[in-house]
Amino acid sequence: MSAAYRASSARPRIGVLALQGDVREHVHALDAADADAVPIRRAAELDDIDGIIIPGGESTTMSRLLGVFDLFEPLQEALADGLPAYGSCAGMILLATTILDTRPDARHLDALDVTVRRNAFGRQVESFETDLEFAGITDIDDADPMRAVFIRAPWVESVSPDVEVLARVPSGPAAGRIVAVRQGDVLATSFHPEVTGDRRVHEYFVTMVRR
Repeated sequence: MSAAYRASSARPRIGVLALQGDVREHVHALDAADADAVPIRRAAELDDIDGIIIPGGESTTMSRLLGVFDLFEPLQEALADGLPAYGSCAGMILLATTILDTRPDARHLDALDVTVRRNAFGRQVESFETDLEFAGITDIDDADPMRAVFIRAPWVESVSPDVEVLARVPSGPAAGRIVAVRQGDVLATSFHPEVTGDRRVHEYFVTMVRR
């Protein structure tokens, strides 16, 4: 991790894994959240960032491309060394220690002690939106609920005692399912805050990086 970022008033330099998925949307959200966003495609680029976002996309494709670009082991080591990370949708899957309903050859980064079920909410046509309460965001100063967009999303089946549950689906067939978690400096959501214009999750992550 970069040693350059120290002052809490500075803009942290946050990488966005740029192999596949909704990279541009996260870059724009980070810029609006007062961070400098940079695309990450090479292992050497990990040395100059203060945190990283693993975006939504297709998790098995992303795991394969991490190997193609010789990024898998360096990223796994950086996370183990304490690099703050945020994963949305496919990013949540890649960060998990255990993945259900995935391909046998899929690899994961083991940075978040949770069991995740891939495509848990169903196919693309079953994508949906809902309002969520998000601990640390919507419970401050009577803030509005967070509009969450789920697109072929995972959910978290179980968490270790070290993992904090931040949000659950409030109603419907999936009521109570865990869709946002944090363990130390690793954050993950099943949904896509980068597509809604609500920057609060990115601001939350930027604050994590600053601290």
